[in-house]
Amino acid sequence: MRIGPLAASDLDGWCRMRQALWPDADGAELRVGAEAFLAAASPLEAVLVGEDSAGEPSGMIELSVRSYAEGCRTAPVPYIEAWYVVPQARRRGLGRALVLAAEAWARGRGYREIASDTLLDNRVGERAHLALGFEEIERAIHFRKDLAAGTAAAPGMRSGEG
Repeated sequence: MRIGPLAASDLDGWCRMRQALWPDADGAELRVGAEAFLAAASPLEAVLVGEDSAGEPSGMIELSVRSYAEGCRTAPVPYIEAWYVVPQARRRGLGRALVLAAEAWARGRGYREIASDTLLDNRVGERAHLALGFEEIERAIHFRKDLAAGTAAAPGMRSGEG
């Protein structure tokens, strides 16, 4: 197993893994983001790719540096934006190796913490983070509203309240 920085030759494999991680996302948009990273026009700071014994991309971890992350004592802080291992390579240490490589990347740049997240219903991701020494900080439900759909206030509320 080899882990290293993303190379241009890894682009197709990385895009496949991104699509598998975010199946509802537009594949073309994911590829544009991947190409932007290679062209140094992306908010991602690093992408590390793990290869199987045949040299095929089998896992990846994407890192950014955020100005703030919940529960962290320092700022800015490296943040794991995406972490994925193909199903056939799981439970063989590649996910752990990717996180350890991300931690080494962060330490090498002088950072003292690293942060991450997972969805509330992703029990596998939650267990993986805990097994690697992450501590849970908080749970959250995020909301959004399309403002183009209308501006009616909630029943019983006046505009500007809430």
